[in-house]
Amino acid sequence: MNPETRNLVAAICLSMAVLIGYQMLFGKVPEEQINTNKENSKVTETNNESSIDLPKEETEELFVEKKKKTFKKVPRVKILNKELIGSISLIGARIDDLTLVNYRKTLDPESDQIRFLKKINGEQPFFAQFGWSSPDDVQVPNGNTVWESSGNLISPDRSITLRWTNDQGIKFLKKISIDENFMIKVEQKVVNSTSNKIKLYPYGLIRRSGEPETTDFFVLHEGPLGVFDGSLTEKSYSDLKESGKRGLTFKPEKLGGWIGITDKYWMAALIPDQSQKSKFTYRYINSNTSHQTDFLGQLSVIAPNSEQVITSRVFSGAKKLNLLDSYENDLKIEHFDLAIDFGWFYFLTKPFFYALSWANNLLGNFGLAILAITVIVKLVFFPLANKSYKSMARMRLLTPQLQQLRERFGNDRQKMNQEMMALYKREKVNPAAGCLPILVQIPVFFALYKVLFVSIEMRQAPFFGWIKDLSVADPTSIFNLFGLLPYSTSFLPDFLNLGVWPLLMGATMVLQQKLNPKPPDPVQAKIFAWMPVAFTFLLATFPAGLVIYWTWNNLLSIAQQWVIMNRMKKQESK
Repeated sequence: MNPETRNLVAAICLSMAVLIGYQMLFGKVPEEQINTNKENSKVTETNNESSIDLPKEETEELFVEKKKKTFKKVPRVKILNKELIGSISLIGARIDDLTLVNYRKTLDPESDQIRFLKKINGEQPFFAQFGWSSPDDVQVPNGNTVWESSGNLISPDRSITLRWTNDQGIKFLKKISIDENFMIKVEQKVVNSTSNKIKLYPYGLIRRSGEPETTDFFVLHEGPLGVFDGSLTEKSYSDLKESGKRGLTFKPEKLGGWIGITDKYWMAALIPDQSQKSKFTYRYINSNTSHQTDFLGQLSVIAPNSEQVITSRVFSGAKKLNLLDSYENDLKIEHFDLAIDFGWFYFLTKPFFYALSWANNLLGNFGLAILAITVIVKLVFFPLANKSYKSMARMRLLTPQLQQLRERFGNDRQKMNQEMMALYKREKVNPAAGCLPILVQIPVFFALYKVLFVSIEMRQAPFFGWIKDLSVADPTSIFNLFGLLPYSTSFLPDFLNLGVWPLLMGATMVLQQKLNPKPPDPVQAKIFAWMPVAFTFLLATFPAGLVIYWTWNNLLSIAQQWVIMNRMKKQESK
């Protein structure tokens, strides 16, 4: 194989390998990216060696049956803001009923709103709870405690205070408030009116019952996650099952941190007092197949006739990047933006998202934003691409001479390669330069892919015509003439449902190939001829926004390459 075709084959093979295998191998943000010296990290993962833990009923679900029997007899406190509607149960002060009012399951405006946190007496309960754990014999509130409320509504301009007093005369209070978005603040106060000092540990937990539905896609993490000592730690639901009864515990050396459970677009996360150290644990509760993430705060020693206040928060809602960034900055929550799985190219993906958001604000359409950002990227890399296309054009002009060398030295490959290298040097042509546009395009491709796949801002974002959601594949199919025939093609594998945009992308690849030097080897020529077909089927399953980007990028490249080639032909003819 001669050098120019060898390099081109290598570039295409590399592109395919990266395209298919990259996310499978490197789809997650490595911990080293946030904490480069992993070996020196002070976080320990162990079988919870501490003797202090959450109360037994919070780790073994002893209260469930009783709770289900008494649930309807106990009033609830309503939660309402511009993003959420729901309620808090006065049994256990459990935050277990939240619906995301601005998000629906499908594009149908009449479809159900996203119900995120779910009541204990429903299917697959999902809730957050805060409380105290005592190393001594102090009676503390638990999942069965019935609280008294100062009001019946929690809103951005209205908070409530829950009260409960134990048999020892110790008062426990919870002031609960909510902002305009998805953050609920819980201020836990203990008033010790006894003559003895008491010791308490604050805790918070998120529990999700049953086996949650996931997208089951290898490029995306869904399940338990947290940031401890500045490092992102992700665990699967199966990891929790394998961890045993005591779970997986992390004891950071640094202050702060957070822990939660994430879906593709939604997350419930606990944020303890960021000025204190906490112990974080992932658990699996066998009694009702529940997955739990929790924290245990620092010891509070409350003197006689004194009080103590601990502030914690729970985020429960949509993972909007701007919002996560604002919480990170305002509340000093370290790496809260890593709740969005931007993957290995985090350093590129996040700026790419902001660029798209900026363009969308200007143009009013994320599809147009993709087209605009593609033009900007092409301009940034114009010098490199221009040099590459010039080299490819010169290679095309050298094709007759190269063919003559092959005919002269066909039986002596060493001599032929020497003469070809001499020709390249004499004509100042780099045969590998044609690979550069492909290689430059790869990181941009993956950055856009991640943005489209994981960003909730892209969810159900329309383009024009039949593209109503840029984050999913083109809904049309060639096998029912793009909807003209009255039957569905959903029974076919996804890669066979070739829509309009994948076919357009394939056509642009063919046109671009026509402008490139044709490999002299017939076998190689056939391989390259089939590349557009392979990519067409491959990208048929990808988000429509990504296919639109690839098609538009190809068209810009074709225009640029055509202008350069024609200019060089005119120069050669003079």
